[in-house]
Amino acid sequence: MDQDEFEDVASHGHWQNLYNEIRNQSQECPYKVAKFPENQNRNRYRDVSPYDHSRVRLENLENDYINASLITMEEAQRNYILTQGPLTNTRGHFWLMIWEQRSKAVIMLNRVIEKGSEKCAQYWPSDEEKQMYFNDTGFVVTVVTEDIETHYTTRLLGLQNIKTGERRDLYHFHFTTWPDFGVPESPASFLDFLFKVRGSGSLDPENGPAVVHCSAGIGRSGTFSLVDTCLVLMDKRKNASSVDVQKVLLDMREYRMGLIQTPNQLRFSYMAIMEGAKCILGDSILKQQWQNMSKEDKEPQTDLGPALQNTARQPDELIGQISKLGREKDPTVSVKEEQQADLKPESLRKRHREERIASTAQKVQQMKQKLNEVEKKRETWLYWRPVLLNVGAGAALALGLFLCWAFL
Repeated sequence: MDQDEFEDVASHGHWQNLYNEIRNQSQECPYKVAKFPENQNRNRYRDVSPYDHSRVRLENLENDYINASLITMEEAQRNYILTQGPLTNTRGHFWLMIWEQRSKAVIMLNRVIEKGSEKCAQYWPSDEEKQMYFNDTGFVVTVVTEDIETHYTTRLLGLQNIKTGERRDLYHFHFTTWPDFGVPESPASFLDFLFKVRGSGSLDPENGPAVVHCSAGIGRSGTFSLVDTCLVLMDKRKNASSVDVQKVLLDMREYRMGLIQTPNQLRFSYMAIMEGAKCILGDSILKQQWQNMSKEDKEPQTDLGPALQNTARQPDELIGQISKLGREKDPTVSVKEEQQADLKPESLRKRHREERIASTAQKVQQMKQKLNEVEKKRETWLYWRPVLLNVGAGAALALGLFLCWAFL
């Protein structure tokens, strides 16, 4: 779909019709294993199941089931594992899958709690924890580094196999501003995130499949995978109009049911693809910067720690221009938010601590002032009280004498 076709569909409000057409053309495949009684408590939602032919199988457990699907897009040379947000009882299975598949990144597109409901169990250490142990599968997870941006957070996690002692580092890309059943604030913020993931090399074919999840692993996860695949194909073919987005989505739906859950997510996917194509295919500074960034990031890295720092710096100019585009379309992103996003976690925590101390000191000072004012009023009252009492007593006596004289 080109710009003219997009505007035609948008102007006539046909996104619902296009979405229905895709849904009707999608082929449903068997998913018997997901419905086995012993697997019921491993599914977050009863109506979202992995197909038998494409489900990921756990190798080192008696029950090999996990609600996850391997999606293979051959021409794009992309492999994704789309999965649900882990349940409390499947977090160990989640990390076992990542270990066995040798994945280099986890791409998280939801928040743990949304609209008061748990959409995903906490499967990595929170701020209060240093490590998380998963004794059922024998893994320990640690947070090595954390970089907080406006729309997303990038972490470097350490995953250690307790049985063998082997340790691996992997990325955790967490998009934090994508509402359930909704879309990001702008294509620019999403492309900012996507280019960050791409820049790490985690999606390249020499690595294991990246693990992509939201809550169900079909809506936001499907949007991410569709946009990335279409942009890869456009770059390979050097022709944006040669990529049939609808066909690509139908191909992906053969591996996992229900990818992209709403007409609005479908519309956003097209918007992000068109904007991304301008960055990748356009004769602009953005294209050259993206190509340079890709070449540098694809050089072999033996230690993911420096790699994380490099990829955080290399696409800065590109992401800055994309973020500028997002601000033009989305004025809600303020300069203050950008400044906060540039702060490292340590600086951010230090700044918050200093602000809390300053705020507390100010409140204490205000309380002291109020206490001083009250004390001054009390002292004034104590000083004038005897005088007022004497004056009052004298006035009462005089009034009594006057009344006696008047009536007598």
